[in-house]
Amino acid sequence: MVKTLMMKLNKIQPSQLYISSEKLSEVMRTFNPDRPESIEPIPIKKLEDEIIFVDGHTRAFAAFLHGLSEVPVYWECEKLDWEAYTICVEWCKKAGIHTIADLKNRVVPQKDYEILWHKRCEKMQQDLEAKRKQT
Repeated sequence: MVKTLMMKLNKIQPSQLYISSEKLSEVMRTFNPDRPESIEPIPIKKLEDEIIFVDGHTRAFAAFLHGLSEVPVYWECEKLDWEAYTICVEWCKKAGIHTIADLKNRVVPQKDYEILWHKRCEKMQQDLEAKRKQT
């Protein structure tokens, strides 16, 4: 069983630029702000000297919208593509996204989310693959 802990939302750096409004609506329907421990724990990892979300941005954003200051998290132990996460975190920082609250003006329809986020990530992954094949 994964060990969970509560962590302040403003101490975790997002690695995603947008939130899908459809997915957010789904999460909000089942979200119970009176029982923060009922939120599915969100995976985090340390990237250099900061803690980042590696998934669960929508759940974290729902918690923020409900006025919660902390969420249940766990340390992700899967091996991740750190080069890709580094790029995503850099994108976030360039866009002024340093906490989950900074995504408040970046909730977009699913169709736009696919273009703005998924397509961008796919292109980045293709570029990384091409770069890795050259070395």
